[in-house]
Amino acid sequence: MGFLEKCSVLMGELSSSAQNGKSIWGTLLAPTFPLWMMSHGGGGGYKNSPWGNQLAKSYNPYTDAPHTIVTRRYDFNISRGVIAPDGYEKKVILVNGQYPGPLIEANWGDFIEVKVTNSIEDESPEGTAMHWHGFLQTGTPWMDGVPGVTQCPIAPGKNFTYRFRAELHGTSWYHSHYSAQYAGGLYGPIVVYGPRNVEYDVDLGPIMVNDWWHDDYYSVVKEVMAPGFAGKTFSDNNLINGKMNFDCSTKAVDDKTPCTNNAGLSKFKFQPGKSHRLRFINTGAEGTQRISIDGHNMTVIANDFVSIEPYDTQVVTLGIGQRVDVVVHAHGKPGSSVWLRANLTSCSTATQPLALAAIYYEGTDENSMPMSTAWNVPDPGTCANDDLALTKPYYPMAVPKPSYTHHMDITNFQNASDHFLWKFGGVTAAVNYNNPTLLRTRDMLYGQFQPESNVINYGTNSSVRIIINNRGASPHPIHAHGLHMYVLAAGSGNYSETGSPAALDTQNPMRRDVQMVTAGGHIVVQFDADKNPGVWPLHCHVAWHSSAGFFSQMVFRPDLLQARAFAVPSEVRQTCRDWAAFTNQVVPDQIDSGL
Repeated sequence: MGFLEKCSVLMGELSSSAQNGKSIWGTLLAPTFPLWMMSHGGGGGYKNSPWGNQLAKSYNPYTDAPHTIVTRRYDFNISRGVIAPDGYEKKVILVNGQYPGPLIEANWGDFIEVKVTNSIEDESPEGTAMHWHGFLQTGTPWMDGVPGVTQCPIAPGKNFTYRFRAELHGTSWYHSHYSAQYAGGLYGPIVVYGPRNVEYDVDLGPIMVNDWWHDDYYSVVKEVMAPGFAGKTFSDNNLINGKMNFDCSTKAVDDKTPCTNNAGLSKFKFQPGKSHRLRFINTGAEGTQRISIDGHNMTVIANDFVSIEPYDTQVVTLGIGQRVDVVVHAHGKPGSSVWLRANLTSCSTATQPLALAAIYYEGTDENSMPMSTAWNVPDPGTCANDDLALTKPYYPMAVPKPSYTHHMDITNFQNASDHFLWKFGGVTAAVNYNNPTLLRTRDMLYGQFQPESNVINYGTNSSVRIIINNRGASPHPIHAHGLHMYVLAAGSGNYSETGSPAALDTQNPMRRDVQMVTAGGHIVVQFDADKNPGVWPLHCHVAWHSSAGFFSQMVFRPDLLQARAFAVPSEVRQTCRDWAAFTNQVVPDQIDSGL
C-alpha cells in the first residue's frame, strides 16, 4: 500500500477527535470487556453470572434467558458533524458526537432502553430511526426501528424511546434504517454477555469493519438512483473501528476537500500466552470482508447471535450485517507486533480494498510498524460464507416440516426511465414513511397495501420455507428481522424442488440473521413463523440495493397482531403524528425505497 511506503512509524497525524469525534474505538484507551455486567442497577452487583456457571449448550438460547428484571438505559443524540476517519474530511451523522457510536451492553435477559433524540435540524432536516440488528423483538415488533414498516421516522427535534429485551446473547450492532443513513456514520456496537461455549482470558470487544465513501451518503443514494446508473458504486476506502489512512495525492485534481496523509490506524494489544475474544462486525454499506491476523489462527465460536461448535481458520468472511466471534491464542513474544487485515473481497466494488490495524504485544513500541506477512489464502472471489458443513450451532435444533414453501427470485432491470432497480419476488419495493405497515396491519387496513409495498401475508403458517435463487451477477447478504433463519442450503446455481434437488440440512442447520447468497447462486432458508407475530423486513443488507427496492415485508400471525394484547404503545402513534406535522411543512426528498 502506498501509505506504508511513506511512513516508518504508525504515529497518526490526526488527533483521535479529528478522526472519530468523541469515540475511543480503535485506540489503546478502549477497554477490555467482562464476562458479565456486575452491576444490576439495584445498588449492588452480581457475584455470579445471572445464568449460572454452565456452558451455552445447557440452555435453549430462545427460551431460557434469565429474568433479570434489570433495565440498561442509554441516551442517544443524533446530529451532524465533520470528521476525517481516513484523513479525508467529510460531513457525517453521529451518535453522541462519536464515530463509530457508543457501546450498548447488557446481560442476557436484561431489558435495554434507549432514548433517541433527532437533532438533525441544521441545513436539510432529516428523519431518523434506530434498528437493533438481530434482536428478535418478541412481543415488541414496534421497537424494531424500521421507518415505514414498524414506525414513522423520528421527526427533527423530536425523540422516541425504544425498549426491548436482550433475548439472545453475543455480538451485534445498531444502525439507522432511514434510507442509507447509516452509511453516513450512524451506527455502533452491541454486546450482550451470556453463557460461553469456549473459555478465553481477555475480551477485546467489538471490531467493526466497513467500506467508506468520501461522498456523503445522500450523494451516493442520488448516484445509485439516477438514470443511467450501471449498478455499481465504488467505495473510496476500508476502515477498522473507524480508522485508516488514505493517500491524499490520489484525490481528483479539482477536489479541494481538506485531506491529511497518515491520519492514523486502529491499534489493539495482545497479552502473551493469553487467549483473546474478538467480536468482528461488518458495518459497511456494500462490501464483503475477509479478515485475518498475520501468523495467528482464529477459532470461530459464534456467527451472528448463535454460538457454534468451534473450528479453526485463518480467514473469516463477513457480509454486510454479519458478525463472527473468534478466539485467538496470543503465541507471539513480548515486544512483537502483527497486522490485523480486513480485505474487501474481489466481488465487492472498492477503489482501495485493504484496511490494516496494528496488534501490539506487551512491551512493544506502540508507534512501531508491524513487519508481519499475510497468510497465503487466496480470495475465492465468490463472497460466500464458510461452508455450512463447518458451521454447526452449539445448541442443536432440528427443523420442522414446512407448512408453506415460497420462491423469491432476485433479479435486476433498467426501468422505462433508465433507472437501475432490483426485484425481490418479482417486486421493486418502497415504503410509505407516513403509514407504517405494522400499524396498518394492527388496524386491519389491508386494502391500503400497494403492490410496491411487497407485503407478504403468511397468515397462521407455523413454519415457512423460502427458496431464494439469485439470477443476477451480484452477491447479496440476506437479512431477516425478528427471527433467525435456518440455513438449509447454500450454493451455486438455481435450486429446484424437482429433479435432483440439493440435500437440505434439517437436523441442525446453521441459524443466523444474515446469510450470503452468491452471484448466480441460491440459499434455502426456513423460519418459525408462528412464534413472533409482527411485520418483519427480509432484505438485502447492501444499503444501495435496499435503496433500489430490494426488500419484502413478511407478516406473521396478523390475527394475533390484531388482538387486544398487542395494543400499540401511544408513543408509537405520537411519533407518526409528529412526523405528519413535520412533513406538512417540509417535503422529505425520498428518492429511494426509504428502507
